[in-house]
Amino acid sequence: MPKDDIVVGLDIGTTKVAICVGGYNEGHIDIRALTKTANSGLRRGMVVDVEDTVSAISTVLEEAERVSKNPVTSVYAGIGGAHINSVNSKGVIAVSRADGEIAEEDVKRVLDASQAVAMPTNQEILHVIPKTFTIDGQNNVKDPIGMVGVRLEVETHVIGGSTAAIKNLSKCISQSGLEINDLIFSPLATSKILLSKKQKEMGVILIDFGAGTTSIAVFEEGELIHCNILPVGSMHITNDIAIGLRISLDTAEKIKLKHASALSKKIKEDENINLANYDPHEKEKISKKYISEIVDARLDEIFTMIRDELKKIGKDGMLPAGAVFTGGGAKLDGLIEYTKDNLRLPAQIGYPITEMSGMVDKLDDPIYTTSVGLMLWGLEEPGRQKSPSLNLGKFGNVGDKIKSFFKNFMP
Repeated sequence: MPKDDIVVGLDIGTTKVAICVGGYNEGHIDIRALTKTANSGLRRGMVVDVEDTVSAISTVLEEAERVSKNPVTSVYAGIGGAHINSVNSKGVIAVSRADGEIAEEDVKRVLDASQAVAMPTNQEILHVIPKTFTIDGQNNVKDPIGMVGVRLEVETHVIGGSTAAIKNLSKCISQSGLEINDLIFSPLATSKILLSKKQKEMGVILIDFGAGTTSIAVFEEGELIHCNILPVGSMHITNDIAIGLRISLDTAEKIKLKHASALSKKIKEDENINLANYDPHEKEKISKKYISEIVDARLDEIFTMIRDELKKIGKDGMLPAGAVFTGGGAKLDGLIEYTKDNLRLPAQIGYPITEMSGMVDKLDDPIYTTSVGLMLWGLEEPGRQKSPSLNLGKFGNVGDKIKSFFKNFMP
Protein backbone atom coordinates (compact mmCIF):
# COMPACT_ATOMS: atom_id res chain seq x y z
CA MET A 1 0.00 0.00 0.00
CA PRO A 2 1.54 3.35 -1.00
CA LYS A 3 2.28 5.61 1.95
CA ASP A 4 0.00 8.33 0.51
CA ASP A 5 -2.93 5.94 1.00
CA ILE A 6 -2.17 5.40 4.68
CA VAL A 7 -4.46 6.95 7.29
CA VAL A 8 -3.65 6.91 11.00
CA GLY A 9 -6.01 7.13 13.96
CA LEU A 10 -4.50 8.13 17.32
CA ASP A 11 -6.45 7.58 20.55
CA ILE A 12 -4.80 9.14 23.61
CA GLY A 13 -6.52 7.86 26.72
CA THR A 14 -6.02 8.17 30.46
CA THR A 15 -4.17 4.86 30.80
CA LYS A 16 -3.20 3.99 27.24
CA VAL A 17 -2.34 5.35 23.82
CA ALA A 18 -3.63 3.29 20.88
CA ILE A 19 -2.87 3.75 17.21
CA CYS A 20 -4.41 2.28 14.05
CA VAL A 21 -2.70 2.45 10.66
CA GLY A 22 -4.88 1.53 7.70
CA GLY A 23 -6.14 2.40 4.26
CA TYR A 24 -7.83 1.05 1.18
CA ASN A 25 -6.30 -1.97 -0.54
CA GLU A 26 -8.02 -3.25 -3.68
CA GLY A 27 -11.27 -1.65 -2.58
CA HIS A 28 -11.19 -3.05 0.95
CA ILE A 29 -10.22 -1.43 4.24
CA ASP A 30 -6.90 -2.95 5.26
CA ILE A 31 -5.46 -2.53 8.76
CA ARG A 32 -1.69 -2.41 8.60
CA ALA A 33 -0.95 -1.88 12.31
CA LEU A 34 -2.95 -1.86 15.53
CA THR A 35 -0.98 -1.33 18.71
CA LYS A 36 -1.08 0.33 22.13
CA THR A 37 1.12 1.27 25.07
CA ALA A 38 0.56 2.43 28.64
CA ASN A 39 0.13 6.13 29.37
CA SER A 40 0.34 7.98 32.67
CA GLY A 41 0.27 11.55 31.37
CA LEU A 42 -3.49 12.17 31.44
CA ARG A 43 -6.10 12.56 34.15
CA ARG A 44 -9.78 12.39 33.25
CA GLY A 45 -8.85 12.74 29.61
CA MET A 46 -6.74 15.87 30.06
CA VAL A 47 -2.96 16.19 29.82
CA VAL A 48 -1.25 16.63 33.18
CA ASP A 49 2.26 15.55 32.16
CA VAL A 50 3.45 16.52 28.68
CA GLU A 51 6.68 14.51 28.90
CA ASP A 52 4.94 11.23 29.83
CA THR A 53 2.30 11.73 27.15
CA VAL A 54 4.86 12.50 24.43
CA SER A 55 6.86 9.43 25.49
CA ALA A 56 3.80 7.19 25.22
CA ILE A 57 2.86 8.57 21.80
CA SER A 58 6.43 8.14 20.55
CA THR A 59 6.57 4.55 21.82
CA VAL A 60 3.33 3.47 20.15
CA LEU A 61 4.25 5.40 16.99
CA GLU A 62 7.57 3.58 16.68
CA GLU A 63 5.84 0.21 17.02
CA ALA A 64 3.15 1.15 14.49
CA GLU A 65 5.77 2.20 11.94
CA ARG A 66 7.70 -1.03 12.49
CA VAL A 67 4.63 -3.24 12.07
CA SER A 68 3.08 -1.33 9.13
CA LYS A 69 6.43 -0.75 7.41
CA ASN A 70 5.24 2.79 6.69
CA PRO A 71 6.40 6.12 8.11
CA VAL A 72 3.68 7.95 10.04
CA THR A 73 3.75 11.73 9.72
CA SER A 74 0.18 12.82 10.39
CA VAL A 75 -2.81 11.57 12.39
CA TYR A 76 -6.51 11.95 13.00
CA ALA A 77 -6.53 12.32 16.78
CA GLY A 78 -9.37 11.78 19.19
CA ILE A 79 -10.18 14.16 22.01
CA GLY A 80 -12.36 13.62 25.05
CA GLY A 81 -12.12 14.43 28.71
CA ALA A 82 -14.26 16.11 31.33
CA HIS A 83 -13.66 19.53 29.71
CA ILE A 84 -15.88 18.72 26.71
CA ASN A 85 -19.13 20.66 26.49
CA SER A 86 -22.02 20.43 24.04
CA VAL A 87 -25.09 22.57 23.33
CA ASN A 88 -27.88 22.70 20.78
CA SER A 89 -27.99 25.80 18.60
CA LYS A 90 -29.77 27.38 15.64
CA GLY A 91 -28.69 29.51 12.70
CA VAL A 92 -30.74 31.55 10.22
CA ILE A 93 -29.69 33.31 6.99
CA ALA A 94 -31.19 34.69 3.79
CA VAL A 95 -30.26 32.70 0.68
CA SER A 96 -27.74 34.69 -1.32
CA ARG A 97 -28.48 33.80 -4.96
CA ALA A 98 -31.10 35.78 -6.87
CA ASP A 99 -32.75 32.60 -8.17
CA GLY A 100 -33.01 31.26 -4.60
CA GLU A 101 -30.98 28.10 -5.22
CA ILE A 102 -29.11 27.07 -2.09
CA ALA A 103 -25.38 26.62 -2.62
CA GLU A 104 -22.59 25.22 -0.48
CA GLU A 105 -21.66 28.76 0.55
CA ASP A 106 -25.16 29.26 1.99
CA VAL A 107 -24.82 26.09 4.05
CA LYS A 108 -21.46 27.29 5.32
CA ARG A 109 -22.94 30.66 6.30
CA VAL A 110 -25.88 29.16 8.19
CA LEU A 111 -23.56 26.75 10.02
CA ASP A 112 -21.32 29.70 10.88
CA ALA A 113 -24.37 31.55 12.18
CA SER A 114 -25.22 28.63 14.48
CA GLN A 115 -21.80 28.95 16.12
CA ALA A 116 -22.93 32.12 17.89
CA VAL A 117 -23.82 30.18 21.03
CA ALA A 118 -23.04 30.84 24.65
CA MET A 119 -20.11 28.47 25.17
CA PRO A 120 -18.35 28.53 28.56
CA THR A 121 -15.38 30.88 28.93
CA ASN A 122 -12.11 29.69 27.39
CA GLN A 123 -13.76 27.04 25.22
CA GLU A 124 -13.24 26.42 21.51
CA ILE A 125 -15.65 24.80 19.10
CA LEU A 126 -14.61 21.37 17.83
CA HIS A 127 -17.65 20.36 15.77
CA VAL A 128 -20.77 22.05 14.47
CA ILE A 129 -22.97 19.09 13.58
CA PRO A 130 -26.00 19.84 11.37
CA LYS A 131 -29.07 17.98 12.60
CA THR A 132 -31.80 19.29 10.30
CA PHE A 133 -32.42 22.22 7.96
CA THR A 134 -35.56 24.26 7.35
CA ILE A 135 -36.24 26.04 4.05
CA ASP A 136 -39.02 28.65 4.10
CA GLY A 137 -40.84 26.71 6.82
CA GLN A 138 -40.29 23.27 5.27
CA ASN A 139 -38.88 21.19 8.11
CA ASN A 140 -36.65 18.14 8.33
CA VAL A 141 -34.53 18.83 5.24
CA LYS A 142 -31.35 16.75 5.46
CA ASP A 143 -29.34 18.19 2.54
CA PRO A 144 -30.50 21.62 1.31
CA ILE A 145 -27.90 22.08 -1.43
CA GLY A 146 -29.61 22.53 -4.79
CA MET A 147 -33.03 23.25 -3.29
CA VAL A 148 -34.74 26.64 -3.72
CA GLY A 149 -35.83 29.05 -1.01
CA VAL A 150 -35.44 32.48 0.56
CA ARG A 151 -34.80 31.66 4.24
CA LEU A 152 -32.47 28.87 5.36
CA GLU A 153 -32.41 27.68 8.97
CA VAL A 154 -30.39 24.94 10.66
CA GLU A 155 -30.50 23.14 13.98
CA THR A 156 -27.04 22.03 15.10
CA HIS A 157 -25.30 20.26 17.93
CA VAL A 158 -22.19 22.22 18.87
CA ILE A 159 -19.34 20.42 20.64
CA GLY A 160 -16.57 22.41 22.27
CA GLY A 161 -13.66 21.87 24.60
CA SER A 162 -11.31 23.75 26.88
CA THR A 163 -8.85 25.84 24.87
CA ALA A 164 -6.05 24.92 27.27
CA ALA A 165 -6.85 21.18 27.10
CA ILE A 166 -6.99 21.27 23.30
CA LYS A 167 -3.67 23.10 23.06
CA ASN A 168 -1.96 20.80 25.54
CA LEU A 169 -3.07 17.68 23.67
CA SER A 170 -2.06 19.24 20.34
CA LYS A 171 1.33 20.14 21.79
CA CYS A 172 1.97 16.54 22.86
CA ILE A 173 1.12 15.25 19.39
CA SER A 174 3.29 17.89 17.69
CA GLN A 175 6.25 17.20 19.98
CA SER A 176 6.01 13.55 18.94
CA GLY A 177 6.81 14.68 15.39
CA LEU A 178 3.28 14.38 14.06
CA GLU A 179 0.99 16.75 12.19
CA ILE A 180 -2.68 16.83 13.12
CA ASN A 181 -5.05 16.29 10.22
CA ASP A 182 -8.01 16.85 12.51
CA LEU A 183 -9.09 16.61 16.14
CA ILE A 184 -12.30 14.59 16.48
CA PHE A 185 -14.54 14.16 19.50
CA SER A 186 -13.77 10.52 20.24
CA PRO A 187 -17.36 9.14 20.57
CA LEU A 188 -18.16 10.42 17.06
CA ALA A 189 -15.29 8.39 15.63
CA THR A 190 -16.16 5.36 17.74
CA SER A 191 -19.75 5.44 16.53
CA LYS A 192 -18.56 5.02 12.94
CA ILE A 193 -17.21 1.55 13.64
CA LEU A 194 -19.73 0.31 16.23
CA LEU A 195 -23.16 1.72 15.34
CA SER A 196 -25.20 0.80 12.29
CA LYS A 197 -27.45 3.19 10.42
CA LYS A 198 -30.47 1.29 11.76
CA GLN A 199 -29.35 1.67 15.38
CA LYS A 200 -28.83 5.41 14.92
CA GLU A 201 -32.27 5.72 13.34
CA MET A 202 -34.09 3.79 16.09
CA GLY A 203 -32.32 5.43 19.02
CA VAL A 204 -29.17 4.24 20.76
CA ILE A 205 -26.69 5.32 23.43
CA LEU A 206 -23.01 4.63 22.90
CA ILE A 207 -21.15 4.30 26.21
CA ASP A 208 -17.35 4.40 26.14
CA PHE A 209 -16.38 3.08 29.57
CA GLY A 210 -12.84 4.42 29.76
CA ALA A 211 -10.34 4.45 32.61
CA GLY A 212 -10.68 8.07 33.75
CA THR A 213 -13.96 9.07 32.13
CA THR A 214 -17.14 7.58 30.68
CA SER A 215 -18.22 9.10 27.37
CA ILE A 216 -21.80 8.92 26.15
CA ALA A 217 -23.31 9.77 22.78
CA VAL A 218 -27.03 9.46 22.05
CA PHE A 219 -28.35 9.08 18.50
CA GLU A 220 -31.91 9.13 17.20
CA GLU A 221 -33.36 9.43 13.69
CA GLY A 222 -29.80 9.21 12.40
CA GLU A 223 -28.69 12.30 14.34
CA LEU A 224 -26.47 12.91 17.34
CA ILE A 225 -28.90 14.44 19.83
CA HIS A 226 -26.80 14.51 22.98
CA CYS A 227 -23.29 13.80 24.24
CA ASN A 228 -21.31 14.27 27.41
CA ILE A 229 -18.19 13.13 29.25
CA LEU A 230 -18.73 11.87 32.79
CA PRO A 231 -15.72 12.37 35.10
CA VAL A 232 -15.76 8.78 36.39
CA GLY A 233 -14.39 5.62 34.80
CA SER A 234 -13.19 2.08 35.42
CA MET A 235 -10.00 3.29 37.11
CA HIS A 236 -12.18 4.58 39.95
CA ILE A 237 -13.36 1.01 40.51
CA THR A 238 -9.73 -0.06 40.84
CA ASN A 239 -9.14 2.75 43.36
CA ASP A 240 -12.19 1.69 45.36
CA ILE A 241 -10.99 -1.92 45.54
CA ALA A 242 -7.52 -0.78 46.62
CA ILE A 243 -8.99 1.34 49.41
CA GLY A 244 -11.59 -1.23 50.45
CA LEU A 245 -9.09 -4.09 50.67
CA ARG A 246 -6.11 -1.92 51.72
CA ILE A 247 -3.97 -3.30 48.90
CA SER A 248 -1.80 -1.77 46.15
CA LEU A 249 -3.32 -0.37 42.98
CA ASP A 250 -1.52 -2.99 40.87
CA THR A 251 -2.98 -5.80 42.95
CA ALA A 252 -6.41 -4.16 42.89
CA GLU A 253 -6.31 -3.95 39.08
CA LYS A 254 -5.42 -7.65 38.80
CA ILE A 255 -8.26 -8.62 41.13
CA LYS A 256 -10.72 -6.38 39.26
CA LEU A 257 -9.87 -7.99 35.93
CA LYS A 258 -9.95 -11.52 37.30
CA HIS A 259 -12.71 -11.54 39.93
CA ALA A 260 -14.78 -8.34 39.96
CA SER A 261 -18.40 -8.64 38.90
CA ALA A 262 -21.24 -6.20 38.42
CA LEU A 263 -23.66 -8.77 39.85
CA SER A 264 -22.91 -9.05 43.55
CA LYS A 265 -26.31 -10.62 44.26
CA LYS A 266 -25.36 -13.69 42.25
CA ILE A 267 -22.10 -14.38 44.09
CA LYS A 268 -22.16 -16.88 46.95
CA GLU A 269 -21.16 -15.75 50.42
CA ASP A 270 -18.52 -18.49 50.77
CA GLU A 271 -16.54 -17.57 47.62
CA ASN A 272 -13.15 -16.24 48.69
CA ILE A 273 -9.99 -14.92 47.03
CA ASN A 274 -6.52 -15.57 48.36
CA LEU A 275 -4.66 -12.25 48.05
CA ALA A 276 -1.34 -14.08 48.25
CA ASN A 277 -1.96 -15.33 44.72
CA TYR A 278 -1.63 -11.73 43.53
CA ASP A 279 0.79 -10.24 46.04
CA PRO A 280 3.14 -12.44 48.12
CA HIS A 281 3.12 -9.78 50.85
CA GLU A 282 -0.61 -10.24 51.43
CA LYS A 283 -1.91 -13.11 53.56
CA GLU A 284 -5.65 -12.47 53.82
CA LYS A 285 -8.53 -14.18 52.11
CA ILE A 286 -11.21 -11.78 50.92
CA SER A 287 -14.86 -12.44 50.14
CA LYS A 288 -15.52 -12.24 46.41
CA LYS A 289 -18.97 -10.93 47.21
CA TYR A 290 -17.47 -8.04 49.18
CA ILE A 291 -15.34 -7.07 46.16
CA SER A 292 -18.39 -7.05 43.90
CA GLU A 293 -20.31 -4.94 46.41
CA ILE A 294 -17.52 -2.37 46.13
CA VAL A 295 -17.88 -2.51 42.34
CA ASP A 296 -21.66 -2.16 42.55
CA ALA A 297 -21.39 0.99 44.64
CA ARG A 298 -19.26 2.73 42.01
CA LEU A 299 -21.36 1.42 39.11
CA ASP A 300 -24.47 2.77 40.82
CA GLU A 301 -22.88 6.24 40.79
CA ILE A 302 -21.89 5.99 37.11
CA PHE A 303 -25.26 4.66 35.96
CA THR A 304 -27.14 7.27 37.97
CA MET A 305 -25.19 9.90 36.04
CA ILE A 306 -25.99 8.18 32.73
CA ARG A 307 -29.69 8.03 33.56
CA ASP A 308 -29.62 11.70 34.55
CA GLU A 309 -28.20 12.52 31.10
CA LEU A 310 -30.96 10.52 29.43
CA LYS A 311 -33.62 12.23 31.57
CA LYS A 312 -32.33 15.63 30.40
CA ILE A 313 -33.37 14.76 26.85
CA GLY A 314 -36.44 12.67 27.72
CA LYS A 315 -34.89 9.38 26.64
CA ASP A 316 -34.61 7.49 29.93
CA GLY A 317 -35.61 3.92 29.05
CA MET A 318 -36.75 5.15 25.61
CA LEU A 319 -34.01 4.05 23.20
CA PRO A 320 -35.13 0.92 21.28
CA ALA A 321 -31.63 0.04 20.04
CA GLY A 322 -30.42 0.19 23.64
CA ALA A 323 -26.91 0.70 24.96
CA VAL A 324 -23.71 -0.25 23.14
CA PHE A 325 -20.53 -0.45 25.23
CA THR A 326 -16.89 0.01 24.35
CA GLY A 327 -13.72 0.96 26.22
CA GLY A 328 -11.58 -1.05 28.59
CA GLY A 329 -14.23 -0.95 31.34
CA ALA A 330 -16.64 -2.82 29.07
CA LYS A 331 -14.76 -6.02 29.95
CA LEU A 332 -16.22 -6.00 33.47
CA ASP A 333 -18.01 -9.27 34.16
CA GLY A 334 -21.79 -8.95 34.33
CA LEU A 335 -21.86 -5.39 32.97
CA ILE A 336 -24.43 -6.11 30.26
CA GLU A 337 -26.93 -7.73 32.61
CA TYR A 338 -26.37 -4.93 35.11
CA THR A 339 -27.08 -2.35 32.38
CA LYS A 340 -30.31 -4.05 31.30
CA ASP A 341 -31.58 -3.90 34.89
CA ASN A 342 -30.43 -0.35 35.66
CA LEU A 343 -31.05 1.50 32.37
CA ARG A 344 -34.07 -0.63 31.42
CA LEU A 345 -32.67 -0.92 27.91
CA PRO A 346 -31.26 -3.65 25.69
CA ALA A 347 -27.48 -3.74 26.05
CA GLN A 348 -24.49 -5.25 24.27
CA ILE A 349 -20.75 -4.97 23.82
CA GLY A 350 -20.00 -3.14 20.58
CA TYR A 351 -18.16 -4.94 17.79
CA PRO A 352 -17.02 -3.53 14.43
CA ILE A 353 -19.78 -3.41 11.84
CA THR A 354 -17.38 -2.62 8.99
CA GLU A 355 -15.67 -5.48 7.18
CA MET A 356 -11.90 -5.12 7.27
CA SER A 357 -8.83 -7.15 6.40
CA GLY A 358 -5.25 -7.23 7.61
CA MET A 359 -4.48 -7.21 11.34
CA VAL A 360 -8.05 -7.87 12.47
CA ASP A 361 -7.27 -10.24 15.35
CA LYS A 362 -7.42 -7.36 17.88
CA LEU A 363 -10.60 -5.74 16.58
CA ASP A 364 -12.81 -7.40 19.17
CA ASP A 365 -10.83 -5.73 21.97
CA PRO A 366 -12.73 -2.53 22.90
CA ILE A 367 -9.44 -0.84 23.83
CA TYR A 368 -8.69 -0.38 20.11
CA THR A 369 -12.15 0.68 18.95
CA THR A 370 -11.67 4.45 19.01
CA SER A 371 -8.34 4.36 17.16
CA VAL A 372 -9.93 2.27 14.41
CA GLY A 373 -12.90 4.66 14.27
CA LEU A 374 -10.52 7.61 13.90
CA MET A 375 -8.79 5.83 11.02
CA LEU A 376 -12.17 5.26 9.33
CA TRP A 377 -13.04 8.93 9.87
CA GLY A 378 -9.85 9.91 8.07
CA LEU A 379 -10.58 7.56 5.19
CA GLU A 380 -13.87 9.37 4.59
CA GLU A 381 -12.34 12.85 4.60
CA PRO A 382 -12.45 14.22 1.04
CA GLY A 383 -8.93 14.30 -0.41
CA ARG A 384 -7.45 13.31 2.96
CA GLN A 385 -5.09 16.28 2.72
CA LYS A 386 -2.98 17.25 5.71
CA SER A 387 -3.77 20.64 7.14
CA PRO A 388 -0.80 23.00 7.55
CA SER A 389 -2.23 24.03 10.91
CA LEU A 390 -5.05 23.04 13.21
CA ASN A 391 -7.94 25.44 12.69
CA LEU A 392 -10.55 24.38 15.21
CA GLY A 393 -14.13 25.40 14.71
CA LYS A 394 -13.51 26.73 11.20
CA PHE A 395 -14.65 25.33 7.91
CA GLY A 396 -11.84 26.00 5.33
CA ASN A 397 -12.11 24.13 2.01
CA VAL A 398 -15.84 24.78 2.04
CA GLY A 399 -17.05 22.39 -0.66
CA ASP A 400 -15.23 19.36 0.66
CA LYS A 401 -16.03 20.16 4.28
CA ILE A 402 -19.76 20.54 3.66
CA LYS A 403 -19.86 17.24 1.79
CA SER A 404 -17.89 15.68 4.63
CA PHE A 405 -20.45 16.90 7.19
CA PHE A 406 -23.29 15.18 5.37
CA LYS A 407 -21.26 11.99 4.99
CA ASN A 408 -20.18 11.84 8.63
CA PHE A 409 -23.27 13.12 10.40
CA MET A 410 -26.33 12.53 8.25
CA PRO A 411 -28.04 9.12 7.85
